[in-house]
Amino acid sequence: MFRKNRRTLLLGSLAMLLSRNDAFAQQAKYPSRPLRIMVPFPAGGAVDTIARVLSDKLSRQIGQPVIVENRPGAGSRLAAEAVAKSAADGYTILLSTAAPITIAPALVKDMRYNVAADLMPLTQVAEIVNVMVVNPEAGINSVKDFIEWGRKKKGSIRFGSSGAGSTDHLAGELFRKLSGLNLEHVAYKGGGPALIDLARGDIEVSFATYAVALPLIKSKRIKVIAVTTSERQALLPSVPTIGETVSGFGVSNWAGATLPKGTPEPIADRLFAEIRKATAESDLRTLLNAAGIDVNNSRSIAEFQTFVVEETKLWKRVVVDANIEME
Repeated sequence: MFRKNRRTLLLGSLAMLLSRNDAFAQQAKYPSRPLRIMVPFPAGGAVDTIARVLSDKLSRQIGQPVIVENRPGAGSRLAAEAVAKSAADGYTILLSTAAPITIAPALVKDMRYNVAADLMPLTQVAEIVNVMVVNPEAGINSVKDFIEWGRKKKGSIRFGSSGAGSTDHLAGELFRKLSGLNLEHVAYKGGGPALIDLARGDIEVSFATYAVALPLIKSKRIKVIAVTTSERQALLPSVPTIGETVSGFGVSNWAGATLPKGTPEPIADRLFAEIRKATAESDLRTLLNAAGIDVNNSRSIAEFQTFVVEETKLWKRVVVDANIEME
């Protein structure tokens, strides 16, 4: 009996050793086949633009095709769920905004994936610049002007967003809380319709994506008074942040890469380094800047993971405070 058990243990140890050696061999050969970047939005949007520009660079660097797969649906959670259930081998990457990573946990009761348990945040890749915009006819030239105007205004101040639970919606709710103004949310099906109503005077303010707002800004039908990020943006260096007037305000409409949980550390490190190398290329930055997108990498994997944890807590507080209904 002792010899039989010993033989079983030896065979088990040998199998484990062979399995480890095979895993090490696979990591050493990585990547040996095409990679896939999952995008939770339709083709043509900001994240899709980032993914396609990035995939071209990565493909040349690693010597393998990098395929962009658009999988919209379920409020951007469909792609996140697919990545969460993918093999943790470095061949499937989620490129998304905060929506399925830090906002969904606060808004959705029964998620089909758990960010902490199923996904591994890798790095921020870019900043999809958001701006606070108003109607020029209001005579408002700064956040300070807006707050002073808002305190004198009778009734609520209507702010439009691209939809309930979107980054621009939650930015407005955070602004309401920190400024003390009586803001009323008006949800639209996309940022474009909200900005058209802002230009018409049907709403008073929006915290819109700069790229979407740009045509109306250029035609002077709406006016930029601030950026939503904690720091000023390289694309709009003369535009102040909201936080310069409203202490504690800072909202990033980031795009970042996430892997399935359990991806081997050497592979995660390789992907982190390859993404940093790709985004350092001047032609890539030029292409993204033209689309209203600024490259903004995390300094380390750990930094991005800490950021994701803290932002998840922030949006949870905002959702609870604003009494936004969960799905």
